[in-house]
Amino acid sequence: MLTWRCKRAAAFALMALAVLAFSSAHSQAQAALLLEEPYGFFGALNPTGHTAIYLARVCAETPVKLRSCEPGEMGVVIARYQGIAGYDWVAIPLIPYLYSVQTATEIPTRVNHKLVEQLRQRSHEANLLSLGENLHEGSIYRGGWKQLVGVAYERRIFAFRFETTEEQDDTLIERLNNAENRTKFHLLFNNCADFSRAILNICFPRIVKRSFFPDAGMTTPKQVAYKLVRYARKHDEMHLAIFEIRQVPGYRRHSNSNKSIAESLSTTAYAVPIAMINPYVAGGLLADYLVRGRFHFLPKHPQILTPDNLLALTGSLATVQNPDNAGTQAPSAASSGTVDTQATAKANSGLREIKDKHE
Repeated sequence: MLTWRCKRAAAFALMALAVLAFSSAHSQAQAALLLEEPYGFFGALNPTGHTAIYLARVCAETPVKLRSCEPGEMGVVIARYQGIAGYDWVAIPLIPYLYSVQTATEIPTRVNHKLVEQLRQRSHEANLLSLGENLHEGSIYRGGWKQLVGVAYERRIFAFRFETTEEQDDTLIERLNNAENRTKFHLLFNNCADFSRAILNICFPRIVKRSFFPDAGMTTPKQVAYKLVRYARKHDEMHLAIFEIRQVPGYRRHSNSNKSIAESLSTTAYAVPIAMINPYVAGGLLADYLVRGRFHFLPKHPQILTPDNLLALTGSLATVQNPDNAGTQAPSAASSGTVDTQATAKANSGLREIKDKHE
């Protein structure tokens, strides 16, 4: 028979294990780098694309003030865009950011110009009115609020999902809320990729640095994604997985692949005038692209995320592995736990495919 002291020690040990298990299950949060392809006329002039940061445990009290999420909320996408009432960054809930609707069940499978405009107007009223009624819509010459809603109607997106801790998320909330949120946008040296670089460096210090080759000292979306993948190969605790969010058909032609600076100048129409002015510069750009710019960071067949399996992106690793605990993550996503578990496994296999090619 166990003595009273032994029973108390055993009970204390079991309690400690339970607390430890609970804390470890809840210490991980979800985040993702969103690599967005270039599109349209501006995408032809500047084929580097765009990046944004998705945080599953961080929500928007207003578009320019962050807070921790309540149960059932799906987090926000934080992005730097030019022309948003003088703000440097804006936070938009995930579903409105991607599809201009409030819930996954409202997402259309095909759209036209009229429908996209209607959805964006509604999303503006629901999510952005606090930024002012005269907020600029945006045009080919100037950015505006339309860049913040319905992104998946414009272009394909790759999501590089990774784990963060609650401490890292809390640090991001504190720093972004306390820092001056006034735009200092510069296309070459303080662009959207620089914002994502700064956010990732808060979570993982010095993970992304500027690269002279192949980006001439500038930060590009492709370079940020590559640095994240390279870092994750050596840090399995990040549980990096790569997903594809397809462009919703009907509104615009398919977007194009993200390019580095050297790739943009040597594989597009820019190459002809550069070669005519100085063939040595053109040759150097091509060599830079061939030697340093052809890095492989995307799997050949990434798992496709649809409105019915967003839990693979929005849920924590523990939730994805145990879909019965999905709770109220998303009405249509929580019901597809098996698909999401398979999605995460396939996305991780894609990362292993990339890793094997570099070893």
